[in-house]
Amino acid sequence: MAPPSCPANTGRSVADEEFSMTATPTVSVTLHVNGEEYTLAGLDNRTTLLDALREHLKQTGSKKGCGLGMCGACTVLADGRRINSCLALAALYDQKEITTIEGLSQDSETGLHPLQQAFVDHDGFQCGYCTPGQIMSALGVLQEGHTGSADEIREFMSGNLCRCGAYSNIVAAISQVAQTPLEALLDEQRAGA
Repeated sequence: MAPPSCPANTGRSVADEEFSMTATPTVSVTLHVNGEEYTLAGLDNRTTLLDALREHLKQTGSKKGCGLGMCGACTVLADGRRINSCLALAALYDQKEITTIEGLSQDSETGLHPLQQAFVDHDGFQCGYCTPGQIMSALGVLQEGHTGSADEIREFMSGNLCRCGAYSNIVAAISQVAQTPLEALLDEQRAGA
């Protein structure tokens, strides 16, 4: 049985009209990234938040890893919640606050964010590819209060893979920062300590 004809009687089916690849739907999305507002007009509605950040806003710290939300290399904070930006459609984050690794160091006037410094202090990275996602996820873990023990940190960081195997060092870095509230560490840095 043939599909029904279009009302215009063009010989094309309704299905052809509905799923035409010649006109991709676009949207206008306003993202608040690292304290700056960006409006992306004419954005393909299938664009992931990761692609919007990397390709349109040139915020390349968040990495493309698996593209399936399984490695955590693309982790960013959206309204303070950690998400896998490779799975998130940019259009769903219109008017949301997005924090990437680039915005993290801006929290401190003197250089590295305390969490970044802890990763340096504990060699919490080797090749560095996963590090931005690890740090953003670690920030989420700290803000969520899941730092009661090394086992708890490992459990809540389990969505982030490190192919180099720096897990014990990552846990040590997070544990170091968990001992002092982040705001106190930032205040200490700003004071020049």
